Amino acid sequence: MISRPMLLVFLLLVLIITSQFEWRQQLVVDIDPTPSITEKQQSISKREKAVKEKIILSQEKNIQRLNELVQSLQQQLLQCKTSNRTINATMSHLAERVIDHGPQKILED
Repeated sequence: MISRPMLLVFLLLVLIITSQFEWRQQLVVDIDPTPSITEKQQSISKREKAVKEKIILSQEKNIQRLNELVQSLQQQLLQCKTSNRTINATMSHLAERVIDHGPQKILED
C-alpha cells in the first residue's frame, strides 16, 4: 500500500496539474474575446466618425444658408439706403421750393 504522505503528495500533484490546465483554458477563453472587443471598439469608432462627419456637413449647410441670408439682408439694406437717399433728395427739393417760392405758390402748382 501507499503511505499517507505519498498519497497526499500524489493528490497534491494531481490538483496542481488539473488547476494549471483549467487556468490555461481560461486564459485562452479570455484572449479570444479580445479581438471581438477591439472589433466592437473599431465599429463604434467608425460610427462616431460617421456621425461627426454628418454633423460637420449639416453645420456647413447651415453656414451656407446663413451666408445667403446675410447677402440677401445686405442687398435689402442697400436698397433701403438708395430709397432713403431718393426720399431725402425729394424732401430736400420740396423744402427748397417752399423756401424759395413760399407755401402758397407750391399749392397753386
